Amino acid sequence: MKILTTPRMERCIGCHSCSFACARLVHKNLSWDTAGIRIASAGGLSTGFEAKICVACDPAPCVRACPTGAYSQRKGGGVIVRKSLCIRCGKCGQACPVNAIYLDPTGEPFVCLHCGRCIPFCPHDCLEMAEAAAQETEESEVRP
Repeated sequence: MKILTTPRMERCIGCHSCSFACARLVHKNLSWDTAGIRIASAGGLSTGFEAKICVACDPAPCVRACPTGAYSQRKGGGVIVRKSLCIRCGKCGQACPVNAIYLDPTGEPFVCLHCGRCIPFCPHDCLEMAEAAAQETEESEVRP
């Protein structure tokens, strides 16, 4: 199973092209807030940018927190969201350990679905799809 990763964020210029692509193509909206991937400054231009995305938890705490079943576990990590079942209670966002679920002012959730549709819109090749198991291996090698 592949998940969206951000292996080259040092190249990011904060243009939000990935966020706009996600909002437009996936969520049929045009706002970088209403996207599954959001770009934030890590402290200014000199310190770069960070991507706020779902890290594909398995099991996902947001799934356990959702009282209606709007969130379900995706095989290999991450979630599937059925917005028609969402009651906009915000429990998913509260449960997310990395603050990757954005709740708009009405409480509608926006989270990365690991579809990869944002990747071709990044002008600096910061994003890629990677096997979930490979991502876990890379992270475990970095940890002391």
